Amino acid sequence: MSYVTAHVLDSVTGRPARDIAVSLAGADGATIAQARTNDDGRVPDLGPETLESGHYRITFSTGEYFAAREQATFYPSVTIDFAVDAHEQHYHVPLLLSPFAFSTYRGS
Repeated sequence: MSYVTAHVLDSVTGRPARDIAVSLAGADGATIAQARTNDDGRVPDLGPETLESGHYRITFSTGEYFAAREQATFYPSVTIDFAVDAHEQHYHVPLLLSPFAFSTYRGS
């Protein structure tokens, strides 16, 4: 299993947000992994099985998602910075998304 996974739900439709590009980068900005959400809005494999302790950034390309639906959005992308403790077993980053708001939390 990937050390980092993600999930995007469209809170307007109440459905998974499919085909959103997601990237994982280190503190230096170098891309570690890239993927797209599946039919269930999930990214089950985003990067390696482990990461060193430190700061990382996950970016969701939400503008493309809304453009494909011909829907205006205030957020062309959503970027979340988070801290990793290498002693933890897994990091799950869910994103609840609408065209003009979003929220996130540390998932399980």
